[in-house]
Amino acid sequence: MTTPKPGAPASAAVSAGSGLNLPAETLHAIVDLADRAQRAEIVLIPTEGLGPGLPSGIPALYDRKEHKLISVKDLIESQRQKPAEIKGKAQTGTLASFIELINRHKSADSVVFAKTAWPQPGFLAVIDYHKVDHNPDWQRHKIAYDFPVTEEFKVWMEFDGKKMEQAEFAAFLEEHAAELASPTDAEINLYGPLFKSAFATPNQLIDLSRELEVFVGAKVKRGARIQTGETQLEFTTEHHNAAGQKIDIPGIFILNVRPFVDGDEVRIPVRLRYRLDGPGIFWFYQMYRWEEDLRQRVLNDLAYVGEQTKLPTFEGSPEA
Repeated sequence: MTTPKPGAPASAAVSAGSGLNLPAETLHAIVDLADRAQRAEIVLIPTEGLGPGLPSGIPALYDRKEHKLISVKDLIESQRQKPAEIKGKAQTGTLASFIELINRHKSADSVVFAKTAWPQPGFLAVIDYHKVDHNPDWQRHKIAYDFPVTEEFKVWMEFDGKKMEQAEFAAFLEEHAAELASPTDAEINLYGPLFKSAFATPNQLIDLSRELEVFVGAKVKRGARIQTGETQLEFTTEHHNAAGQKIDIPGIFILNVRPFVDGDEVRIPVRLRYRLDGPGIFWFYQMYRWEEDLRQRVLNDLAYVGEQTKLPTFEGSPEA
């Protein structure tokens, strides 16, 4: 076999090694073919029959020398000029902003989910929800609204069922007088027979708190229910043991408060209670079924969101 001289063209090697006398163009084509056989190349992998959601072909780099496929996804994504899709969760602070942002991004397949139960009611809009024709989507673009609780309602929840001494309870009623309301005829007819107690108007509660202030430090002589449904307490002091002082205690009052910031008021019946402790007395209140009242408020807002966005609404949460 003849060894070509250093620097001789590949065609010379082929000619010398094979004993063939080929044209230069043919020799160059053979060399180029040999070179390409060792190089990596871009191939397109067909996806027919692999299910929906795929392009007709997936590009990849085929390394002929190592006989393996190499993904080119990262390379392609590094050159993308803008995101391929919107993903993430936007958090809104008001119901109005929640509605406006939905209307800005919604599609025909967008939906709104709602958690209506306490303690964390809220809405979640999924913009890229599954298609109506059952084709799946990513559910990566979401808009959330968590109902922010007002400071005044936080206080009522904090002290619900909590025993207070007489002076503390009197001060509590005075401080929150603006959140009290007179009962409607419907409320009187519904809750009066239920609790077998008399309702108190805001003025009566304020008068009661002032009377309680007068009798701070007094001893309770007795408590009895009278025909009006009120409880009558008799206080005695060290200076007037024989005479005593009587005040009438109603059993129910109406709390009219906004539980959520940027929301409407809710009317909650509240039972006024007390416990005797030796010669002293402790006061407390119990809000009646307030969780259901708040749930109804959230359901009303959910219906409003549906009307304003023209999207279907559901109680619950999405798949992901």
